[in-house]
Amino acid sequence: MIRVAAVGTSMITGRFAAAVAQCSGITLQSVHSRDPQRAADAAVRLGAVRPSSSWAELLASDDVDAVYLASPNALHAGQALDVLAAGKHVLLEKPACTTPEQFVQVVSAARAGGLVALEAIRSLYDPGYDLIHRLLDDLGPLRRASFRFHQRSARYDKVLAGEAVNVFDPSMGGGALFDLGVYCVHAMVDLLGAPESVQGFAVPVAGGADGAGAGLARYPGLVADLSYSKITVGDSTSSISGEAATLLIDHLGDPRQLRVERVDGSREEFTVDKRGEDPLANMLDCVEHFVAAVEGQVSITADQERSILAARVIAELRSGSSGRPLASAPSVSTNGPERDA
Repeated sequence: MIRVAAVGTSMITGRFAAAVAQCSGITLQSVHSRDPQRAADAAVRLGAVRPSSSWAELLASDDVDAVYLASPNALHAGQALDVLAAGKHVLLEKPACTTPEQFVQVVSAARAGGLVALEAIRSLYDPGYDLIHRLLDDLGPLRRASFRFHQRSARYDKVLAGEAVNVFDPSMGGGALFDLGVYCVHAMVDLLGAPESVQGFAVPVAGGADGAGAGLARYPGLVADLSYSKITVGDSTSSISGEAATLLIDHLGDPRQLRVERVDGSREEFTVDKRGEDPLANMLDCVEHFVAAVEGQVSITADQERSILAARVIAELRSGSSGRPLASAPSVSTNGPERDA
């Protein structure tokens, strides 16, 4: 049984706890917050065995095997390295880290210690993506793709009122690209691979974070665009177009309805068979994959390389690169055994 501690007490931690409760082979041992009362309240609410408010004590705990990091994005890298140094596995809420170099360091440390370090990009473990991959073969040579995620944050009103909010604080790794844009980037690199070059544009809000943004990626014979926003509402339908047909995806974070529209005018609808109506139900798919990795049943090498590639793309989008070739990421250290997990 994998005994996991969750770091953070936000809504996503609640979803993680709900997924753990439904998953065999893992149990929620602890919930951690620097605030003892908040940790105690969250432990009761989420069904953890005990609360934690001391980071050093959590790392030294012999009844914790793994840690789920749902702390502010800017803290992920340092915390993950602490967790791995303590000999524990780590599941990092997306984005895994705020730079590709940071996540390469995390992956290198995990491999050297024979441990699992996995980004919890839950959407890609959704059965909808398996279906999307299969349908790509029916589209003919791919020429155009558009990946979109628009969802106005309820916390944006606080920003407009002059309050400081972590999800819009650049020093905490906040902003639209590090939140909703991650889904767009991961979907693109998972389905299309590494682009030749990318160019990004951002709409800043008070405090300096990006409230919305767009990106353009160039592939051989194919152009893809990304569109994401935490300050507006809009259609989040994504599309991938080939010379024979176009695939429409209702939602990148929770694909349920897919439609193929062919050049002859015919169309075909597909409903994704998944568990429950909860839009975050695919958190369970992600947790199950993490458990399988820790138990040595699956390899996550491809998952880690995809996350590194996504981090490279995000870094280029943040830099506003004017279409230059995508920068190479540093290589992952192979010191020590790589856990085939």
